Amino acid sequence: MGDWKTTVGLPRGRRPRSFSPLREHLRDTFWFAPSAALVLVVVVWSAATAVDDAILTALRDAGDEDTVSDLLGIAEDAKTVVTTVSAAMMTFIGVVFSISLVAVQMAAGQFSPRIVRIFVRSRITKVTFAVFLATFVQSLLVLTSYDSQSDPALVSSIPLVQAVLTLILVGLSVILFVLYVNSTLRLMRVGHVVDLIASEALRVVANMPLDISADEPVGLGAETARFAHHGRAGVLRDVDIARLVRAARQHGVVLRLVPRIGDFVVPGTPVFSVHGGPATKGLGTLGFRVAVGAERTYHQDLGFGLRQLSDIALRALSAAVNDPTTAVQAVDRIVQFLSSVARRPLGASLHRDRQGTVRLVQPVPGWTELVDLAFAEVRICAVRSPQVTRRLLAGFDDLLDAVPEDRRAPLLRHRALLVQAVERTVPEAADRAFALHPDRQGIG
Repeated sequence: MGDWKTTVGLPRGRRPRSFSPLREHLRDTFWFAPSAALVLVVVVWSAATAVDDAILTALRDAGDEDTVSDLLGIAEDAKTVVTTVSAAMMTFIGVVFSISLVAVQMAAGQFSPRIVRIFVRSRITKVTFAVFLATFVQSLLVLTSYDSQSDPALVSSIPLVQAVLTLILVGLSVILFVLYVNSTLRLMRVGHVVDLIASEALRVVANMPLDISADEPVGLGAETARFAHHGRAGVLRDVDIARLVRAARQHGVVLRLVPRIGDFVVPGTPVFSVHGGPATKGLGTLGFRVAVGAERTYHQDLGFGLRQLSDIALRALSAAVNDPTTAVQAVDRIVQFLSSVARRPLGASLHRDRQGTVRLVQPVPGWTELVDLAFAEVRICAVRSPQVTRRLLAGFDDLLDAVPEDRRAPLLRHRALLVQAVERTVPEAADRAFALHPDRQGIG
């Protein structure tokens, strides 16, 4: 919390993207998309039924019994397909998703339990499940619309449009099934998983605001009040930056977020401190400007992606998995992430009002903290894996060339500790020399 002379703030004219707890909840659940699809399919079926009735009425008013007879024959032919779809679709859904859940469980055990959120939040997964259920319900509804009468003069319903919609849903289900299988198989590939994690983490970096006066110290003034968290215990996922800045400007104060995004907070934990003014009346609603949940998210959390990449590397280096190549792929992305923030100001985000006055100070991890998160645990576990030590040393060398002089110290420290650990652990001089030779591919 003391590294405020290197700060980031909000560029002029750019509004921070707000965090929606409802939207995040819906993305983390699996029930909303299928439920919405079921409601939608009932509405569409009702509309199709109305169209079918209108067509039948119009043909009868015109006295065109031959066309009614032809449409009745087409609808009867389509009934065979609709019946088959109705009988097979639910079994198909159960088998497909049972196999998929097993695949996800295997991927979570191999990489990290936190990658399950990738499957749960996958749009193609939810859309596929929703369309499968909608196809099943649509086929049942269509079967209820068939009339037992076969006489064109007496038939009261010809579900022609409904049957066509069912066939369209079947075709869409086949296409989505292919896309879904492809997506699930990609989820089992470590390269795809680490690429997704790195992409999300780099998106957080890209959304980090930059301040013009990044090298100036911040004078917050004396602390006049603190506001504690009174909601449920959980991970701090987000703060409503725009509303907090507005509230601080209205009261002429500066707010400082005490915990960092990703910290676990419990009731009574100080969340905000007020600086630079005695006016605290009306700021009691600050607790409603924070979002707390069960899991960390990428939103405003600079270290979450790095945490997941480190977890994958650690799992790969464990004796149970023993997969150093996966660890090397995770280290590749770790180096990529650190390179992206190598020259960015870190330590705290300064958010200003329209007049340019600092109104909110939000802590973010500093450079040393990010380097420790990236390498401390991986370095300790990689000592007996020459493939990973070689990749780590190459990563250190690349980062040392990319960072400013004042950020070289933590990299040099971890590099020296890795060399010392290898020299202490590996008995043979030739093996030590091999393990300490930098190589971006680990072992060629």
